Amino acid sequence: MNPRQARRSKPNERSGMNTAVVIGLSAVVVAIRDGEAVVLTVRPHDAVTDIASPLSGLPFGPFDPEAHRTFELGLRAFVTQQTRFQLGYVEQLYTFGDKGRDAPRAEVGAGAARVVSVGYLGLTPKAVDTDAPDTAWAPWTRFFPWEDWRAGRPALLDDAIAPALKRWAADDAAKWSRARLAFALDGAPWNEERVLERYELLYEAGLAPEAARDRARADGQDPAEPAALSAALGEPMISDHRRILATGLSRLRGKIKYRPVVFELTPEEFTLSTLQRTVEAIAGVPLHKQNFRRVVEREELVEGLGRLDAETGGRPAELFRFRREMLATRQATGLSLPLLRD
Repeated sequence: MNPRQARRSKPNERSGMNTAVVIGLSAVVVAIRDGEAVVLTVRPHDAVTDIASPLSGLPFGPFDPEAHRTFELGLRAFVTQQTRFQLGYVEQLYTFGDKGRDAPRAEVGAGAARVVSVGYLGLTPKAVDTDAPDTAWAPWTRFFPWEDWRAGRPALLDDAIAPALKRWAADDAAKWSRARLAFALDGAPWNEERVLERYELLYEAGLAPEAARDRARADGQDPAEPAALSAALGEPMISDHRRILATGLSRLRGKIKYRPVVFELTPEEFTLSTLQRTVEAIAGVPLHKQNFRRVVEREELVEGLGRLDAETGGRPAELFRFRREMLATRQATGLSLPLLRD
């Protein structure tokens, strides 16, 4: 193990053993492409065979305390190295360290060490093609298909997920209550921010294929990467990356309501229709057009440029810009979500 990549703990008082811990950094990098929210993914190569993983993952790598002054600088460096993409807006998400659900140990040079992963959320206005090997922008609906309500309630919720959760809950009323509230079953309302809770529930129920792999890994085995159990349950990802991605989506869906972060995903000039589609792609819900525009006007976050966008394919629409300079003078809010009701 590279000593620069490991932080050894004090000896365990009961066993007298040292536990080597490696700090890994993971990035949820989000952009909007053709009206869809996409995330930057990689397929890491096996350290021994050099064969690319069959599953996608997030850009990740080890924190080097000698080479990297801060976690964020380390993150930016290896994301650029892996994907040829320059990160813009970045914020720290969470620290992940569950045994068996850590980052791939070989890829971060950890040997048999325990890996603690620090997740980051990055936003960019354009999904630039990186041309880096085994790197791609993927719609996150591939990993969480039940999260997209823009065209109405997904049929897969009632056709596939609800029956599977009922079998798992059996006669346990507490389990079914959790499932019902998380997935809006039996008349419960949908809460778009509970992405992580929904994924963790599927994981607990054994409906996320990563669960069996991680149990085997925690027992010291080296299982192959799993295949998707069904299209309705989404594609699995390497190590703990689908959990980290769910955390990033939860954070972003909540934050667009109280901070103007959505403008980190828009070009410098945009129409209000483009802005609405961007918010809908992130939140996964349809918005009422007139009420959304009232919200934008009330918050005074944008200003018209007095020019029209003739490339909309229909009636030319006015171009706007985000009033970024106001961030220096007042606490800017986000955008509430005026839902389109049937």
